[in-house]
Amino acid sequence: MSDNIASLEKLESSGEHELSVITSQQELDAWRVRYLGRRGLLSEAMRGLGKLPAEERPLVGSVANRIKGRLSSKLEEKQAALRQRDLQLRLEETRIDITLQPPSLIRGQTHVVHQTMRQIIDAFIPLGFQVAEGPEVELDYYNFEALNIPKDHPARDMWDTFWVDDPRRPGEVLLRTHTSPVQIRVMEHSKPPIRVLVPGMCYRYEAVDATHESVFYQVEGLAVDRGITMAELKGTLVSFTHSVFGPERKTRFRCDYFPFVEPGVELAIDCHGCGGSGCRLCKQTGWIEILGAGMVHPNVLEAVGYDPEIYTGFAFGMGPERIAMLKHGIDDIRLFKSNDLRFLRQFAPEVR
Repeated sequence: MSDNIASLEKLESSGEHELSVITSQQELDAWRVRYLGRRGLLSEAMRGLGKLPAEERPLVGSVANRIKGRLSSKLEEKQAALRQRDLQLRLEETRIDITLQPPSLIRGQTHVVHQTMRQIIDAFIPLGFQVAEGPEVELDYYNFEALNIPKDHPARDMWDTFWVDDPRRPGEVLLRTHTSPVQIRVMEHSKPPIRVLVPGMCYRYEAVDATHESVFYQVEGLAVDRGITMAELKGTLVSFTHSVFGPERKTRFRCDYFPFVEPGVELAIDCHGCGGSGCRLCKQTGWIEILGAGMVHPNVLEAVGYDPEIYTGFAFGMGPERIAMLKHGIDDIRLFKSNDLRFLRQFAPEVR
């Protein structure tokens, strides 16, 4: 009996020793099969219990079960230790040192033209205007005809138009030359009163120079209601001027021609460079034109089904690029699209 127990204890001792030097999961699996598997050393020893005298079996069986339980427990401890070690190794490999200085990030900023567009929009929103947008690829009807500019009218020469070759509508599709078509689309689907502001991209086939671009932004406004007069137009634009250029700015309205308004006016502000005394910036006039406006022509109202005997309205249009040039003293419109960071950083000092 003592030989059988001694043999089991020797098996236990060798198993624990081999287990203590294992360093990988593969070695641990091999150990488990060797000692605790169905054909392992301990199972083989326990199968031999049937050959022992009956009086020895309980004691030897008890010892064998104790050794099996102990080795199984040691196996679980080793598995947990290996998993913990592997986890620590992965953590070390992917460790982030939060004490390090983070890399420098380049922060962007809204373009100066878009900054100006937002300032323009913010000036009109408190006056009850809503922003509307429309397609940049337009129909001749919306871009010209509904705006009182028929096909044979010489006023079309004012817009050098990009025409789109569309076989379904030959001679009818174009890139919009202004955002006024959106005004027509809004009136077609709305009843007065209307207060709408239309920002967007426009296209004209003309030479690019210091003051002209073939692709540019425009912001137009329209108000239609009963009893609207030139007084409402002037009050609205004076409020806009003071909001964008400062309350100290003086304004001047002069008659001018625009095909879809009657009468038409030009809005100018006193030159901020010379205070109105005359300088190179204002070409010695003391005034700088900033936009065109006027009362909506009755033909435009009739084109959308409004009765011009009941409703009147005013419209205005401006170029955000020009407004930005006047606000910041920029003398070349091409700088806006030059992508020169030296230029852009002037309007976004936090950009690195």
